[in-house]
Amino acid sequence: MGLFDKLRNEFIDIIDWVDTSNEIIVWKFPRYQNEIKMNAKLTVRESQLVVFMNEGVIADIFKPGMYTLNTQNMPILTTLKGWIYGFNSPFKADVFFVSTRQFINQKWGTRNPVMLRDAEFGPVRLRAFGSFAFRVQDAGLFIKEIAATNPEFTVESVNEQLRNLAITRGMDAIAQARIPVLDLAANYDEVSALITTKIQPEFNAMGLELTKFLIENISLPPEVEAAMDKRTSMGIVGNLGAYAQFQAANAMEQAAQNPNGGLAGAGMGAGLGMAMGSQMGNIFQPNSVQNNEAPPPLPAAVQYYAAINGQQAGPYTMDQLTQLVAAGTINQQSHMWKKGMANWAAANTLPDLAGLFNNTPPPLPIP
Repeated sequence: MGLFDKLRNEFIDIIDWVDTSNEIIVWKFPRYQNEIKMNAKLTVRESQLVVFMNEGVIADIFKPGMYTLNTQNMPILTTLKGWIYGFNSPFKADVFFVSTRQFINQKWGTRNPVMLRDAEFGPVRLRAFGSFAFRVQDAGLFIKEIAATNPEFTVESVNEQLRNLAITRGMDAIAQARIPVLDLAANYDEVSALITTKIQPEFNAMGLELTKFLIENISLPPEVEAAMDKRTSMGIVGNLGAYAQFQAANAMEQAAQNPNGGLAGAGMGAGLGMAMGSQMGNIFQPNSVQNNEAPPPLPAAVQYYAAINGQQAGPYTMDQLTQLVAAGTINQQSHMWKKGMANWAAANTLPDLAGLFNNTPPPLPIP
């Protein structure tokens, strides 16, 4: 088998790679003992780069195009091998094809809820998931830092590391943004941009570019969401009294449509529904009295101020005013005022005080 490979490669002088997979990032061109013939044809397709490595050192990198390999288009390798004055024999080099296409729909998500502090709800636990896309930006750096000399390096080989970066730095960016939990859904684009800015340098350090970072969902624990749903339901219902009356009206309509009750059933259903509506409505009245035996609160006592000897006096209750009238301190012409009046007025012009003077006996007749 070794002899067959050697003989076959003596006649092969075309170096290319047709990528039939969506998962391979780096693919090493197979060649017996890594021997490449001078003037071999190299084809680099769009979304590809080719890296030549000699004795563990990255040499020349070729962009898309067709090349005839010679000392003119391999300047770094020529310098390393000392071929400045030309060389026509086969030479040894590792040839790596690097895919520069975008690797899309890479999933990320929190395995466990992450604790954050929210301004409205206090400490909360959040789950988040989404997707991202990346591609190779610097082929030489990626091989040097990540892929090394693996003959085939796939997305799965690096995806776990990228997911961990996305989760760790992503949740950190969400915490620093200080966006309220209830407003996160309306700010997915803003949060995604923050996360991209935060983790892009770490992708670049591996020779990669983060081309897209998407948040599909940020959620609270189920029990917290259930509590929020109840709060939302109460907000939608609004006036609980009106809602109870509406429910009672529905019950009345259903009772009236009872086919087994006939007219009597309809009348009984209507009466029952009205009674239910009245009772349910009373339950939610803000000032309703549930105990019919309890009397209503007493009305506030009316109090008047009086002008006595040119001075303001009072306030006086009606009982006190009765005593002052009986003593002659206040008469019908005395000026009086109570809360709500625009100006002072004579006592005999106020209906509330008229009864005070009618109870006073007139002067005795002169004999």
